[in-house]
Amino acid sequence: MDNFVKSAIYTVVNTTSYAIIIYGNILVLYPLFYEKKKFAWYAILVVVFLVFAGVLRGYASIELYKYFLLIKTPSINLLMLLGYVPGGVLIYVLSLVFRIAIAYFTLKQQTEEIMLQKSQAELNLLKSQVQPHFLFNTLNNIYYKVYKVDPLSAGLIERLSDIMRYFVDESPKDAVPLATEVAFIENYMALEKIRIRHGASIDFEKEYDPELRLPPMLLMTFIENIFKHGIDKSRKQNLVTISLVQKDGYLLFKTTNHKIASPTIRQTDGFGIANLTQRLKMLYGSRFELKIDQDKELYTAFLKIPLL
Repeated sequence: MDNFVKSAIYTVVNTTSYAIIIYGNILVLYPLFYEKKKFAWYAILVVVFLVFAGVLRGYASIELYKYFLLIKTPSINLLMLLGYVPGGVLIYVLSLVFRIAIAYFTLKQQTEEIMLQKSQAELNLLKSQVQPHFLFNTLNNIYYKVYKVDPLSAGLIERLSDIMRYFVDESPKDAVPLATEVAFIENYMALEKIRIRHGASIDFEKEYDPELRLPPMLLMTFIENIFKHGIDKSRKQNLVTISLVQKDGYLLFKTTNHKIASPTIRQTDGFGIANLTQRLKMLYGSRFELKIDQDKELYTAFLKIPLL
């Protein structure tokens, strides 16, 4: 019923005002205060925001009407501008309902995706469990066959089965009994010694509570380094000393071995020690001690970690 200019001004001012209310709430107030459970601050800021948007809308409407339509309007006062505030309340309520609805359907979609991933993971877990158990059963059958003719070889098969069972059952855990970890290390060393022509003399000192727990595979880096870099297969005597001692709330682990004399092969820290150091920092922060000492003949590694 009004002329085109007045209708256009009304449309632009109101649409802009509603857009400010909607997006100000959805993009700023809702994520910064409502989602973070700061409900008191959210309520206060919503009131201030609606008052500001209403006053701005009223002032813009009056000034634009005056400028483009040459309409004489009463002098602008605060009470007149506050009359524009209630019109934005419904827009705010609708924007809040809309934003909550988006959050609900987003959460529902994420929940459905998580349930789907969980079902897939459970299926994959069942598949992964079938294969190792089949292998364990096969190893047990081989063990009983071999034991009749070669008990020593049967014992090695049993150690291999224990190692594989450790990888499947224990290594995914956050912590394992120290006795289980030591048994894994001893099985590993027994199998590695097969490859050494003249054998190796390993002195393993143990003094700890078997029920203590520690993250799995934490000590294996040192043992692997011994057999990779510290054993000379041509030497008739390879001496290795390992010490695992509980003392004053800490676990002390120390390995000492002779360095290989060949100039083409030298013992290095490599990625194993670097990765271990990173893992220790993640597990213990600065509450651990790791030292690597080496001279012309001996390579010594020392680790001190707090007990769990």
